[in-house]
Amino acid sequence: MPPNILFIFTDQQRGDTLGAVNPVIRTPVLDRLCAEGTHFTQAHTPAPVCVPARCSLIFGQYATRTGCYENNYPMPAVTPDRPTFMSALAAAGYETHGVGKMHFTPDPAAMRGFTSRVISEELGGPPLDQFQAGLIEQGYHDVTEPQGVRGEMYYIPQRSPLPAHAHNSHWVADRSIEYLRQRDRARPFLLWSSFIAPHPPFSPPAPWHKLYRGPEMPLPKRPPDAHNLWTHINRMQNRYKFRDAGLDDRLLQMMKAYYYAQVSFIDYNVGRILAELEAQGELDDTLILWASDHGEFLGDYDCFGKRSFLRSAAHVPLVVRYPARFGRGERVAAPASLVDIMPTFLAAAGVAADGLALDGVDLAALADEPRLRPAVFGHYQAGPADAYNRAAYMALTERWKYIYSAAENREFLFDLRVDPEETRNRAETVGYLEQTAALRRLMIEQVRSAGREQALDGDGWRAYPPPAFYADPDAGLLFQDPAWAADRFRISGYTNDDSAPAQNV
Repeated sequence: MPPNILFIFTDQQRGDTLGAVNPVIRTPVLDRLCAEGTHFTQAHTPAPVCVPARCSLIFGQYATRTGCYENNYPMPAVTPDRPTFMSALAAAGYETHGVGKMHFTPDPAAMRGFTSRVISEELGGPPLDQFQAGLIEQGYHDVTEPQGVRGEMYYIPQRSPLPAHAHNSHWVADRSIEYLRQRDRARPFLLWSSFIAPHPPFSPPAPWHKLYRGPEMPLPKRPPDAHNLWTHINRMQNRYKFRDAGLDDRLLQMMKAYYYAQVSFIDYNVGRILAELEAQGELDDTLILWASDHGEFLGDYDCFGKRSFLRSAAHVPLVVRYPARFGRGERVAAPASLVDIMPTFLAAAGVAADGLALDGVDLAALADEPRLRPAVFGHYQAGPADAYNRAAYMALTERWKYIYSAAENREFLFDLRVDPEETRNRAETVGYLEQTAALRRLMIEQVRSAGREQALDGDGWRAYPPPAFYADPDAGLLFQDPAWAADRFRISGYTNDDSAPAQNV
């Protein structure tokens, strides 16, 4: 029988949040997977925001093929010619089960190849959101924001309103273990356990919120010319996430402490899932892959959020354990991408990928031959025409990272051999001009091969009018109240009845 597959997926987890590479954070389960499997140390997202990253993940295709570039874009339909890895495995006889956040669009309840799934999404409400519905059944009637308060509080560290056993990360593990005990043991399974954390708000439960203390936390990465590495999207994100009116180093340390605590709590709960696999004698017969959709600036460069191809926001964890195909304790520095996960699953399951137009490669093959391809690519907001002036593109090789930002009509080049933390732009530096041109050609060739000529002007980038930014310092701030609970935020005799309704963005 082909192997089972356990896919651990987190939201907004930086690629440096593994104890195996970062002595500050404690992740014994993830460290064990690194020790017993293969860690792809240069894994990057193909799209640095939730929906496009997940779309590229499930279809094994870059956004230039899927057409999904932002959270408000629809994912393409699942067809025989364009399956998801879930539908392809289901067609091959796998039982495919999903737990937690999937962020499918336009229908959040779509199956997209799952045999079954239990749903929990950010800002989700009952009855669709089974996690929130379960909280109400357990008597948590007043907990309308179980992942933490968003909007003005988005980047304010906060203790979870729920105890650890009721927290969403614990719920994902509970539902995953429940599935493992009830599954059809005559069939191989794909279990996708998908966590909302450590996506902000950073709200670990007690006692995990005390695991790290603020003064112990290192301050963010701040290169001398950090603001010279900003693009339009950094300014936009800092504004609408309430982070552009001054920085507080003590607050930044607490952000990191609570963010790390969320990662450690996920690690603990993944350990519970692995313990169940071991109890069933299935551990070595299960391909286990841990990844995330994108990273988080967490104050690096004085920025917050994602939507950038700088390392903090684009670098993700990618670890695979499966003794039959992956070596123990190996580190692979060749660039890897979320688009590689579908071909990896299909290859392990013995499912042919012929004719599927996949952009990724089997990670086992990449581990054996690190020079299997010249680069991996990334795209953000690169269509339709009204968004091309905000687009960003990335070409990544083992030594070089090239980024083009259409908003500024500007190129960035980082020499990862001497500047792995991406602190100095070399795109216009004498001695690097030929490399900038070579990476530009490589990126433009990839965009052109996908038919995205709107971004191009001959052999170069097309210049678009720059996007406007707000003149008013309070313009663009964002409220994110759960729409399903809007009435609960109105207080008779106090709330302004003419106030704007809660927004679900």
